[in-house]
Amino acid sequence: MNQLEAIAAINRYSLEKTPFLFIVNYESSHSRIIPISEINPDEILFYVNGFTNAAHLYDSHRVELKQFTKKPIAFNDYKESYEKVMHHLLRGDSYLTNLTCTTPIECNLTMRDIFLQSEAKYRLYVKDEFVVFSPEIFIQIKEDTIYSFPMKGTIDAQLENAEYKILANKKESAEHATIVDLIRNDISKVASNVKVEKYRYIDVIKTNEGNLLQVSSKISGKLENQYRQQLGTIIFELLPAGSISGAPKKKTLEIIASAETHKRGFYTGVFGVFDGKDLDSGVLIRFIEKQQEQLVFKSGGGITANSSLESEYQEMIQKVYLPF
Repeated sequence: MNQLEAIAAINRYSLEKTPFLFIVNYESSHSRIIPISEINPDEILFYVNGFTNAAHLYDSHRVELKQFTKKPIAFNDYKESYEKVMHHLLRGDSYLTNLTCTTPIECNLTMRDIFLQSEAKYRLYVKDEFVVFSPEIFIQIKEDTIYSFPMKGTIDAQLENAEYKILANKKESAEHATIVDLIRNDISKVASNVKVEKYRYIDVIKTNEGNLLQVSSKISGKLENQYRQQLGTIIFELLPAGSISGAPKKKTLEIIASAETHKRGFYTGVFGVFDGKDLDSGVLIRFIEKQQEQLVFKSGGGITANSSLESEYQEMIQKVYLPF
């Protein structure tokens, strides 16, 4: 369904207190809004912070990972996109731009296997389309309070003094500050009394190649008492998520469109569940898509004027992993 249809459906289900799943693509042009009671588990499996339609499948499903190889974009091809972004950053058109790429992978596990064995907080499997195992919250709504937890800054946990290095890194610090400011402004469009409750704390992300450290912050705001009748409007007002676009958002989206060589589709969109009372949702990152018979991993990172081409290229590759 299109954006207007999605907003209307979310508002209706929210007012009726009908639990539903929502999936929105990066451009907010295509959505799936499905009552939980109508989801076919042969077609869609979801896990949102413990709320799932796949609990009966987990214990009995284990497939050994025997193959996981990745074929990253050539360095010179990445460089071409990177330099387009850097041109705009140095002109001051953007302060932070999220650049993403595609990486074909070979894996003996199916996308359904990956969903059932992953350990991420936000997981989604859509048959013959994609699987997601995201560590990143989009928004949570509890009672009349909305929360967001932007993630920016990644480092290999095995590096010596990794936590100190990522928190002391000036480029990473500036990038995180930019995203926190952007998300705070976004939340201010739909809520009052917006504040940063916790700034730059560390999350540990498990991968098949070792742990990663990810830097996050916590932002909150107060919604109006009757927010449920406008829940769809609230969600779409915040899209696309700031952490996967950049700042200022409108101009940065134009830069992304000119620099990237692939269509994001549902990658870097959002999904979540409304349980009849509260809402929880994640950003569609750590994303594997089926393109004909080929599995393709989509990944990227934030670029600033202080970025290093080589380190950004390596970070993009580092984010191609399985979460177990």
